[in-house]
Amino acid sequence: MDKKDILIVGGGHAGAQCAIALRQGGFTGSVAIVGREVEPPYERPPLSKEYFAREKTFDRLYIRPAAFWEEKQVELLLGREVASVDGAAHQVTLADGETIEYGRLVWAAGGDARRLSCEGADLAGVYGVRTRADADALMAEVDAGAKNFVVIGGGYIGLEAAAVLSKMGRHVTLLELAPRVLARVAGPELSAFYEAEHRAHGVDLRTGISGVERLVGTDKVTGVELSDGEVVPADVVIVGIGIVPAVGPLILAGAAGANGVDVDEFCRTSLPDVYAVGDCAAFACDFAEGVVMRVESVQNANDQASCVAKHILGEDKPYHAFPWFWSNQYDLRLQTAGLSVGYDQTVLRGDVTARSFSVVYLKGGRVIALDCVNSVKDYVQGRKLVEAGATPDLAALADSGVPLKELL
Repeated sequence: MDKKDILIVGGGHAGAQCAIALRQGGFTGSVAIVGREVEPPYERPPLSKEYFAREKTFDRLYIRPAAFWEEKQVELLLGREVASVDGAAHQVTLADGETIEYGRLVWAAGGDARRLSCEGADLAGVYGVRTRADADALMAEVDAGAKNFVVIGGGYIGLEAAAVLSKMGRHVTLLELAPRVLARVAGPELSAFYEAEHRAHGVDLRTGISGVERLVGTDKVTGVELSDGEVVPADVVIVGIGIVPAVGPLILAGAAGANGVDVDEFCRTSLPDVYAVGDCAAFACDFAEGVVMRVESVQNANDQASCVAKHILGEDKPYHAFPWFWSNQYDLRLQTAGLSVGYDQTVLRGDVTARSFSVVYLKGGRVIALDCVNSVKDYVQGRKLVEAGATPDLAALADSGVPLKELL
């Protein structure tokens, strides 16, 4: 039986960063990454943005050049998948039957694109945007002449894909069950702005739809039938309705977790010598008053991975990284600082019509997050307000002529 001192499951940002941080920290034991995809670790956010838009070639998405992993003696077990975990025996069994023993296991498997559960969900022409294979398949559809694209889901993935397709001149219909897009992550001001932007670019954006009854087609999708009976023509359907945390083997092995797998302040699961990081890890977030949650971001993946590497190397430093996010749509750069969970008030700074503004989220008078659209200064200075738990004067906060750093 093969044995690894550190076995990392998942070849995304979190898994790659953990291996990198271990070697940077001087770890000399054996390290291996098990990844379902055949590609070495690569960046995922560009899949729905620059890569899909063909502004970046795939070779520019690699987190490190292929030679790096060999030089650092990080073994890549690609195109492989963990089928089960035996926490007591400290070993995993792969889908092909191979068993690997580990000293410590780092679970960084992320999640799978959530699928529709309705009739027709398995038809050809229905895609998520989670892997290179997904993006390549969508690009092939564009090249083959697909004209009508239906995007189901008004979160960032759906909106980013809609923006790219709209710029390509395709007809895009975006369907969202909630009364507004981005309802889970942003306030009404930001939602209304992005809805207007997409409609101005020709997207048929519909919120509060009655529901998706089924996908129409024999072998390949030809339409989306809504609950009210309308059929929206579709050559291609993109499903962007979130992810399902890929934690099945851990939960079956006895790890605690309801939405993903639960971890403590050092990203340790309830299984001995097993950590979890990234999109699949649920933790008590300091920036959301201890709410147990998963944070799906590159920042969280990288910072949790670094926390684990330090803990393995003997540095007991709890995870306390500042959460931030970004999204590119058309010529709009959205930067988010903090988490708006539980906000009870918003303040608008700047000029929405000039497409440069910020929405500041407060709870009990304290700044907890900002959404900054084409407003880099607000983002940079606003982070400090969130970190400080500042309670600024609201009139000054709303005055875009007053730099946020003056409100600390």
